[in-house]
Amino acid sequence: MAIFGTLEIVKSQADKQKFAVAFEYLEKVLDVNSVEHKRLNNYSLNAFEKIQLDDKNFALEQVYDSKERDNCFFESHRQYIDVQFILEGEEIIEVSNSDILVVSFPYNEQMDLIKYEEITKASQIVLKKGDVAIFYPQDAHMPCVKVVDSVKVLKTVVKVAV
Repeated sequence: MAIFGTLEIVKSQADKQKFAVAFEYLEKVLDVNSVEHKRLNNYSLNAFEKIQLDDKNFALEQVYDSKERDNCFFESHRQYIDVQFILEGEEIIEVSNSDILVVSFPYNEQMDLIKYEEITKASQIVLKKGDVAIFYPQDAHMPCVKVVDSVKVLKTVVKVAV
């Protein structure tokens, strides 16, 4: 099941070798003097950039406004584990075991994406500035949901090869 908390907490709980590239990159994102931190802070609203980290892993750097729940969807992935990190802002990410959900968009290998029908009884994680969550292939997750008001979110999602 998903792991979440501060970067230090998540690093203490996750496989350090498996996530070494992701953790190294996220530490750079946290460093206000790094290229990674400055790059993410300089994106305009609705930016979405893929950053290759090595031959297997990459990051999706993005800036958006958190949304109404009705404008979000449950998803999961087979080829990559999501490591979602909030640099600024906050959002709710709902999570459920993908085995109990009904598929609405079958697996697309090119997109590494499965979408699921709406459910009302999922766990909720509130990610705030500096928080990270790891979602494994069985963790269907619905990111981007506003907490109270819609806010600007600076986020990076590291895709770690399964």
